[in-house]
Amino acid sequence: MEQLKERAIIGPSISIKGTLAGEEDLMIQGQVEGKIDLKNNNITVGRNGRIQADIYGKVISIEGEVEGNLFGDEKIVLRQSGVVRGNMTAPRVNLEDGAKFKGSIDMDARGEGRQRNLKEASTKKSESSREEPGDSGKHKDKKDGEESGQRGLGLENDTPSSRA
Repeated sequence: MEQLKERAIIGPSISIKGTLAGEEDLMIQGQVEGKIDLKNNNITVGRNGRIQADIYGKVISIEGEVEGNLFGDEKIVLRQSGVVRGNMTAPRVNLEDGAKFKGSIDMDARGEGRQRNLKEASTKKSESSREEPGDSGKHKDKKDGEESGQRGLGLENDTPSSRA
């Protein structure tokens, strides 16, 4: 199990406006307005925390309220008591039952290489699914082997009179 590290605490009576940056884990129980930039550290917004800022951190855990975008290097966790109004970007996102969230989730935060692989896979797939020359959109109906002018439906002969 991971050892507990010392972390800085912003108490419930503290209010900060501006950019908050540093090199240690942070627990926020107070109010922050501006930007929170602790990219290499864990950030926890406690139940009393009220944030109006974009948050950049390694692991971001929300128990209070955040209005702003969250950028987690490893993971974002929205706890049951948490409220987020903003977009979340991280490779892993965990929303607990009861959490409130309005925004979008992007789980491909570091996906440049992954996007390239997906693009290559879709290119290979589209090359293999190209029609043969002279096919002109016709295909064999799986039921009776006849050619059909309709693409993929196979319903052209499905009328009460043709079933009899």
